[in-house]
This record gives sequence, C-alpha cells and structure tokens, in this order.
Amino acid sequence: MTAQSPPRRWLGLIAVTLGVALIVVDATIVNVIVPSIVGDLGVSSGEVQWVQESYAIVLAALLLLVGRLADLLGARRVFLAGVVMFGVTSVFAALAPTGGLLILARFLQGVAAAMILPTSLALVNATFTGRERGRAFAVWGSTIGAAAAVGPLLGGALAEISWRWAFGINIPLVVLIFLGVRTLLAPSPRTSGRIDLPGAVLSVVGLGLLAFALVEGRTYGWVTTVHPLDVAGLSWDRGPSPVLVSLLVSAVALLMFVRRQAALGRGGGTQPLMDVRLFSIGSFRNGNVATVLIGLGEFGIMAVLPLWLQFTLGYSALQAGLALVPLALGSFVASGASFGMASALSPLTLVRLGLALEVVGLAGLGLIATSDSAWWPISLALLVYGVGVGFASAQVTNVVLADVPADSAGQGAGIQSAARELGFALGIAVLTTAFFSVLGTALHQRLVASGMRESLSDQHTAAVTDSAGAAIAPLAADPRTAAVAEAAQAAMSQGLSMAAWLAVGLLVLALAATAAVRPSTATTGPTLTHA
Repeated sequence: MTAQSPPRRWLGLIAVTLGVALIVVDATIVNVIVPSIVGDLGVSSGEVQWVQESYAIVLAALLLLVGRLADLLGARRVFLAGVVMFGVTSVFAALAPTGGLLILARFLQGVAAAMILPTSLALVNATFTGRERGRAFAVWGSTIGAAAAVGPLLGGALAEISWRWAFGINIPLVVLIFLGVRTLLAPSPRTSGRIDLPGAVLSVVGLGLLAFALVEGRTYGWVTTVHPLDVAGLSWDRGPSPVLVSLLVSAVALLMFVRRQAALGRGGGTQPLMDVRLFSIGSFRNGNVATVLIGLGEFGIMAVLPLWLQFTLGYSALQAGLALVPLALGSFVASGASFGMASALSPLTLVRLGLALEVVGLAGLGLIATSDSAWWPISLALLVYGVGVGFASAQVTNVVLADVPADSAGQGAGIQSAARELGFALGIAVLTTAFFSVLGTALHQRLVASGMRESLSDQHTAAVTDSAGAAIAPLAADPRTAAVAEAAQAAMSQGLSMAAWLAVGLLVLALAATAAVRPSTATTGPTLTHA
C-alpha cells in the first residue's frame, strides 16, 4: 500500500472504523427489536435465537477464510465488496415477510460482516506504522465496545417506528463507508497462492454444528431426543439427540482442521488458514484464550437483557434502549480515557482493569434482578460494566498482537478476530440457552407449587418461553391469568440473574487467562520459519 498523507490516513481510519461499527451495531441492535419482531412475524424463541445467532456464527466461521482471501485479492477490494453485500442484505432483512427469510437475511449479513471485520484490521495494519499503529488499533478496538452499547439504543429508537428501520438505516451508512474507503485508502497489495478448501470446509462445518448444538440443546435434548427434529420431510425422533451427534461431529471436524493446519504450517504446499505456530507465542496464545472468554462473557448478556427490561419491567423498546445508555456512556468514556492512561498503564493492565470492572457490574446486575427492580441500580451496574467493556475492548487487540512477527501480522489479526467473534457467538448461545432454560424450569415449578395442574402449567410455560416472553403482557391483562404473568416475570428475573452470574464466571476465567500473559518487552516478535 502506498504512503499517504496523515490527514488522509486518519480520515480513512474513520471510514474503516465506521464499517466495524456498522457490523457490531447490527449484532446488538437485534437484541432490542426482538420483541417487535416476535409481535410482527410471530417467531418462536428458537427462531429468535437464530435471528441473533446465525449472524454471529457465520461471521466467526468465515473469518479465517476471508483473511486468506484478503491476502489473495487485496484487503481493500474484499472490504468494499463486503460493504456492498452488507447493504444489499440489509434491504433483504428490512423487507423480510417471515421469520425464516429474516434468518436467511441475517445469515447472508454474517457473510458480508465476515468480509469486513478482518480486512478492516488488515487495512489499519497496512496504513499505519510505529506509535501511530498502536493508536489506530486502540481506535479500532474501542469502536467495538462503543458500537455494541449504541446498538440497543438505536434499535429502541427505531423500533418505535418499525423494527424494519433497524436494517434500513444501514443503507446511507454503507454508501458513506464505501465512498470513504475507496477515496481515502490506496488499493491493497495481493499475494499469490491457493485457498485451503478442505480446511475451510472443516472449520465451517465444525463451528456451524457447534452453534446448532448450543442453540438447540434445550429444544431437542442434550443426550437423548426429547423433541423430534423435522428436516426436508425426515424426522429424527428417537435415540441419541441430534444435539449430541452435532457436538461429536463438531469436535471431530475442528480437531481435523487443527491437525491439517499444523501439517500445512510444516510445509504442506498450501498456506494454512490458521498458522498454529503462532500459538507458540505466549502472549498470542493466552491472549486469544482471554479474547474468547471475554466475548463469551461480555456480549451474551446483551441478548437477554432487553427481553427482561421489556417483558418483566414493562419498558418500551425505546425505554429499554435508553436504559442501556449508561453502558454506552461508560464504554465511550473509558475508551477515550485509555489513550491518556496508556503512558502510565500497559495495555495488559488496562484489559485486566476492564475485566475486573465488568465482573463488578454484572455481579451487581445479578444481585438486583427482580420483577420490580428500580431504574437507578440497573443504570449504576450497567455504567460500571460499560467502563469495563471500554477498557478491555480498546486494548485487547494490542495485547494479543504485541509479539506477533511483522510478516505474520495479517494471520495473527485474522485469528484474533475469529477468537473475538467466536466468543461473541458462543456467548449469545450459552447465555440465551441458560436464560430460557431457567425461565422455563422456574416458571413451571412456580405454577405447580401454586396448585396448578401439570398440563396447564406446561401449556403456560410453553407459551411464555416459545414467545421469548412476549406472552407475559396478554397474560397480565387477563385477571384469570394475572398470577401466571407474575410468576413468569419472577422466573424471567431468575433467568437474567443466572445469565449474569454465568457471565461473571466466564469473565473471571478471562481475567485468570490474562495472568498467563507476560507484558511485551520486544519491539518485534519472534520469526516463524517453515520446517
């Protein structure tokens, strides 16, 4: 990439980070508009999870492949193609008449997002050098934390008009990003070589089946089949659960993928999608473990919090978005403060500080989650949590890539992006599954304990869980079922509390993982040579 003037470089960075913000906002904006989608399209709780999950899982599954495509075709070209595709699929999502077509649109959006995220890192890496590169990476990282918090607020505001505008608003932003990157950043260089197609297939199959298992485990059973799976006229209604089989096949596929990448890294003729030798670098290996755990704990809670705010506390979509403003404010302030604190505290220290604050904020949320929680303790917990997200998200990329050799920076960035998005995707799956499982179990127990017969209890429990909580308001409006609504609100609060404490545990593990990372003292990392 040719040298560019400082103003053009920084304006180009703004355009690139707007692209990153776009895909992150679209990952979190759905969390607030889900109730509106449920009411309009009548989707089930399983479909709700796939509206959220398909985007993130496809994004995570394709990152390594796209990173290699960017090397072959040029990062700027792939980035721009992803932006165009994101705009087209946003129109598709905005016009979707059914839940199934909306899920398809989200799937295709995930493909486009996968074309944007790793190439944005590659563009930043190629455009900036020295101290400027560190600052540019910090801007890139802080954008993720801020955008994740802004998404629900934007979604809440747009849901007051129509949930479809949450996707339609992407169109003018896509045009702005496309023109900015094409005008301000030079074309990227290309390399020669081939794509590891078997490795790509193994990674997509492994991650896709892992996603299916995590999302549908509570529906079909974790070990034995408890509900038939009907696909293309065929029914899986007995024996081992399709979830258990998916987990086993996923484990085999991912193991084969890692073994193949290791073999290619030793000189197999085709460049690997994932250079496993990079994991011999302590900061890279342990930093990526922390990155996955951070993704698991950070953003999964955002998938269920808006449901609790709206269906238990009775907030409107806009009010739910406004309730998350403290999170956005804390993330924004911390991201900016991290620049001033960088001279006194290392990026690793700032990540640890951020994780500790996230743990405090989520623990507070877990403690105060009841069916009549006041707004101010929620705001305080989310503010502390947001400050933590801002510190951790702004600096974790610097920690992971600190000791990666310059000639492996592109692959290192792609792997780190995959780790971040894999954690994000699995976090949604794990925490939403825990939330709905606790909701269903707790509601059923409460209704049976009140003297309701088993069959009627099962009926009400299914109505609440299948609607993702949307059935609570109609139940509350009918005096004959008002008690059921109260039990459902209490059970939903119990589910949120469990999800918050689960996220706390994951973030504590992430904090422990950073203990194995040693602060970088080298200006360049070790050289990796082929055998």
